[in-house]
Amino acid sequence: QVQLVESGGGLVQAGGSLRLSCAASRRTFSDYAIGWFRQAPGKEREFVAAIGRSGGSTYYADSVKGRFTISRDNAKNTVYLQMNSLKPEDTAVYYCAADPTYCSGYGCYNLKYDYWGQGTQVTVSS
Repeated sequence: QVQLVESGGGLVQAGGSLRLSCAASRRTFSDYAIGWFRQAPGKEREFVAAIGRSGGSTYYADSVKGRFTISRDNAKNTVYLQMNSLKPEDTAVYYCAADPTYCSGYGCYNLKYDYWGQGTQVTVSS
């Protein structure tokens, strides 16, 4: 089992940037693919981005492609989501999630993601 803690959320103006972090408790963090999801008020949770175990494979939702970058530092048990050119419609609670399955590309989107963090709020003002 792995415990996840998100941080880095906050209030930013449209066009600004934020970097979210997802820190894991487990030393075998590199055994997990990590995904970022978000949920806006009144909307269903949606996929944002995912990264494979080694960091060599990533996958993004079309809505964030070219603006967000997911990366990981397995030595620090941390995954990052760099968010640039933020828009008001990016406002949501952002969650990271872990899955022990090996994945590549689209396969990292289509995982169960058994372990979830508590989320961090991102608010983008217009």
